[in-house]
Amino acid sequence: MKQFNIRPGKWIKSLLFSASILVAPLAMQAQKAPKVKNIILVHGAFADASGWEGVYKILAAKGYNVTALQYPMTSLEDDVTALNRAIDKQDGPTILVGHSYGGTIITEAGASPKVVSLVYVAAFEPDSLESTYQLVQQAPILPENGIMNPDDKNFIYYDKAKFHPGFCADLPKEKADFMYASHGAIALSCFTTPVKHAAWRYKPSYAILTTADKSINPVLQQSMVKRSGAQVTEIKSSHVVFISHPKEVATVIETAANK
Repeated sequence: MKQFNIRPGKWIKSLLFSASILVAPLAMQAQKAPKVKNIILVHGAFADASGWEGVYKILAAKGYNVTALQYPMTSLEDDVTALNRAIDKQDGPTILVGHSYGGTIITEAGASPKVVSLVYVAAFEPDSLESTYQLVQQAPILPENGIMNPDDKNFIYYDKAKFHPGFCADLPKEKADFMYASHGAIALSCFTTPVKHAAWRYKPSYAILTTADKSINPVLQQSMVKRSGAQVTEIKSSHVVFISHPKEVATVIETAANK
C-alpha cells in the first residue's frame, strides 16, 4: 500500500485550510442575513395593496416576511388600527413602508415598540398634530393632479381624465385604466385628521422622492424630507414609483432592513 508522508505541521495547516473553505460560505450567509426580516407595505389613497406585488415578490424571494396591508380608508383612526393589528402579528422588529397617504398612517403607527424604522415612498410625513391636508397646502397643486372635491358622503375620488397623467404617467394606459376602474374612495377625514405622534422624530427614516410626481409636488416632498432628516433616494418617476420601479424601491427597503 502506498503511504503518504505528511509532516504534522503541514497536515494541520491542510486541515485548517479545508475547514475554512467549508465555513466561508456559512459566514457569508450570516453576513447577508438582514437585521430586520418583517416588513409591512402600506398603500396610499386611490390604490390598494395589490400595487405592491412587484416589491413583494422581490423581498419575499430574499426571505423577508412581507405583509401588504389592506385598510378601509374610512378614517385615519380606522386605518391606523388596521396597521396596528398587522404590527401586533409580527414576531419581532418591523419596518413600515408607506406610499402617499400611507406615509401618514405609518407616521402614527410607527410609535409601536416593534417598529424600528420607516420608509416613505412618495409619501406624506406629517409632524405631530399636523394633518395630510395641512401638508398639501404647503406647495402648489400641479395642474395634472386629479384629486376631486368630496362627494355628498364626504368621500374623495380621483378624476378619470387625469388619472393616467396625474397618478401613474409612467405605466401603460391599459394598466392605468384598470387601476382607475379598481381605485377606491377615501374619506375626507383621512386627510383632515392630524396625527398624534410623528415617529420619524425618534426613529430612523428613509424616503424615496419622485421627481416627476404630479400628485404630490416634488417641492413638497423636498420640504418634508428636509424636515424629517430622512435618508433620501431620488427616482425620476410618477407617483406610483413602487409599481413602475419595484427593484429600486425594494433596494431602499433592504437598506433600512440591514442598518
